Amino acid sequence: MKEGDLLNQRYQLLESLGSGGMAEVYRARDLMLERSVAIKVLRADYSSNQEFQERFRQEARAAANLSHPNIVTVHDFGLDSGQLFIVMEHIPGTDLKTLLRKRGRFSVEEAIPVMVQACAGIGYAHRAGLVHCDVKPHNLLITPDHRLKVTDFGIARALSTIRPGDRDDVVWGSPQYFSPEQARGQAPSPASDVYSLGVVLYEMLTGTLPFNATSAEALAEMHIHAQPHPLSEYLPDVPLMLEQIEDKILSKEPSARYRTADQLGRVLLKFGTATEATPPQLALTPEAVNNFEENPPFEIIPDTQPLKPVIEESQPLDIDWSTIGLMLLALVAVGGLVPLWIAAYFAWNP
Repeated sequence: MKEGDLLNQRYQLLESLGSGGMAEVYRARDLMLERSVAIKVLRADYSSNQEFQERFRQEARAAANLSHPNIVTVHDFGLDSGQLFIVMEHIPGTDLKTLLRKRGRFSVEEAIPVMVQACAGIGYAHRAGLVHCDVKPHNLLITPDHRLKVTDFGIARALSTIRPGDRDDVVWGSPQYFSPEQARGQAPSPASDVYSLGVVLYEMLTGTLPFNATSAEALAEMHIHAQPHPLSEYLPDVPLMLEQIEDKILSKEPSARYRTADQLGRVLLKFGTATEATPPQLALTPEAVNNFEENPPFEIIPDTQPLKPVIEESQPLDIDWSTIGLMLLALVAVGGLVPLWIAAYFAWNP
């Protein structure tokens, strides 16, 4: 595929937005609906596998059912000229990885709202039974109005069907961000996404990854066995409770982490709210790091610009004054006959 190609006689490829190990992304024009879209075209060697084609369709359908302000909407998918493609909403702005390269790192006050939004989107997918499998800053898009959008649901999971047991970054996510169980070649769970979110948070706060190595195999071993340097080694003034939250997120055992992104999001939101009114060291009690509300689902969609509540204007009452006037006239008429009825009664019964 190249710029100018027309997919399925509907999508005109306009320009390349980037490429990776498994696909290339284009900005395109939907000629039917006359709107701008983003299209990810998978490599031909993946697209030619029949088993992968079927799993890709299943994952694309599941992703298309996700409707959340913090998730990139999937519009369509298909196969053209032997290559699979998926059509998504076009998000202006940039990805979090690009911002990290430009800025180096984020302050605690900047990082927490971003992570809460990521948890809101991924937590919604967890409640729908979907695991992302490839959470990394490259898949977290930031719009000009500071909204975070999670993209690329399900593609890494679909790839696992054709290369089971493979720990390659194309299959189970990028080695810098995948969980210990993914490093072992095991199937990921919502807790795996939580671990990856923890790696992203670590990188945002410190400007570096918790583990660095020269090969995917060495990184896998570090995720399985090594412990990252505490946040306080990079940030001496980091809130103690935030360091404890991060330690829990990066636990080697899935059962020791927050089980879903919803649970992590609630803890981070509570931490962020508490630090606005209290000193950082007193933001949360130790119990708050490990305890969280199971319900209701985490639906808060924070933003750096508060969302205005929708207030419906009161509508004027549609009153039929002619009907009311007739009713009042009838009431007066009936009331005026009451003395006549009384006089008649006493005349017949003196």
